[in-house]
Amino acid sequence: MSKKIALVTGSSSGFGRLTAEALARAGHTVYASMRDIAGRNARNAAQMAELSAKEDIDMRPLELDVQFEASVNEATEKIIAESGRIDVVVHNAGHMMFGPAEAFTPEQFAQQYDVNVLGTQRVNRAVLPHMRKRREGLLVWVSSSSSAGGTPPYLSPYFAAKAAMDSLAVQYARELSRWGIETTIVVPGAFTKGTNHFAHSGSPADETRLTEYEANGPYAGFGAKVQEVFAAIVPDDADPAPVAGMIVDVVNAPFGQRPFRIHYDPAEDGANVGFAVLDRLRAEMLHRVGLGDLLKPAKA
Repeated sequence: MSKKIALVTGSSSGFGRLTAEALARAGHTVYASMRDIAGRNARNAAQMAELSAKEDIDMRPLELDVQFEASVNEATEKIIAESGRIDVVVHNAGHMMFGPAEAFTPEQFAQQYDVNVLGTQRVNRAVLPHMRKRREGLLVWVSSSSSAGGTPPYLSPYFAAKAAMDSLAVQYARELSRWGIETTIVVPGAFTKGTNHFAHSGSPADETRLTEYEANGPYAGFGAKVQEVFAAIVPDDADPAPVAGMIVDVVNAPFGQRPFRIHYDPAEDGANVGFAVLDRLRAEMLHRVGLGDLLKPAKA
């Protein structure tokens, strides 16, 4: 295994925090990025710096807000200045909203796309010129089983954004393979423990329409019911840590042997079956039109 320089977005908690720590413990240099290190995430950044010193690992908290291009560019330039390159990007930063779709404003839907989709585009535009120049690199996208598996209602802004991000990841994989840049899409299932997705989820801004759904009519109290039945299908011992371990295995794997898509879903919502069909159809189409080489990264 060669030591990698890795950038992990959304590292303050959840999958990002677990992945940053796991990669650092595996011997890599990890830039654990998060927004507002001097404010709301000061404690998280301090904890990671302390852990790095205590365990003698190389994990560096980094200011990066995926919603602002200047912040992304500044963070990228800092990594290049300090380490000379970026080998791996883990697209993890994301945010969830819970409630009936109609009660969210268009601006709230746009915010979900900004964090979960456009944030990855800002990071890619900053990092990929460096990777393409070297003709090597790895993009790891943290997707969601909701994009091809069974889904509960009331998470439409998040699910729609994650589906868009997954589609973007697939397209990027094809457009980067001839540059020698690899792609792995990680598909976690739902976890009610160990991440802050539900604890920090947003609510609909249109409280009048929310009340129309939740207080009266056929969907009265439906939000609580959805959360109850949703939590019931997630095993009590479901642990998100193996997702980070799988990402470490991908980073450690030799060039050309990294899987295109991997799954970890204790609730078994069927996304592994859905994506198997979708990915096969897409691959067969590329073969049919003579572009099958796009399915494998080219050696420099």
